[in-house]
Amino acid sequence: MNQQRNKVRIIGGQYRRRLLPFPDAEGLRPTPDRVRETVFNWLGQELHGKRCLDLFAGSGALGFEAASRAATRVVMVEKTRKVAESLKANRQLLAAAAIEVVPMDALLYLKSCREQFDIIFADPPYDSGLLQQVLPLLQPLLATDGVLYFEARHWPESLPGWQIVKQDKAGMVHYALVRPIAEESL
Repeated sequence: MNQQRNKVRIIGGQYRRRLLPFPDAEGLRPTPDRVRETVFNWLGQELHGKRCLDLFAGSGALGFEAASRAATRVVMVEKTRKVAESLKANRQLLAAAAIEVVPMDALLYLKSCREQFDIIFADPPYDSGLLQQVLPLLQPLLATDGVLYFEARHWPESLPGWQIVKQDKAGMVHYALVRPIAEESL
């Protein structure tokens, strides 16, 4: 049995090289190291002062990576109880005060959220249809100049209201950084 199987490695920042355990859960697959490296090259290695939302947090790979890179606030939303408990345990292990774990369904969270974020990570379970459901709900949560990072097995059929900043594919993973299309004054 591979000892690394249910562990995610932080690749940059203050928690660099730390291995964080996570439980088995249906649809849970951490963002691969290579993809995370690319994403944080796109976002910048330092996220000092940034507020981040890690929707569908899962293993917490993206949120812990953001906190490791000096994000001021990282909200991790995860509905699976044992996975949310694991996120809390890892937050405690790292003494990562910037992280808040919200054990809640992502759609319910989005409907009740009154906060804005500089970076939103959306990596829902593949084949769930949740990405298309959350895309229209995310724009009001983005601060001015905010960006959305998402992952999907298949490229979304449409991205109404979003402009692609960067996109790539690694194996079966399509991923992109997008921002809201500025509304033109009529």
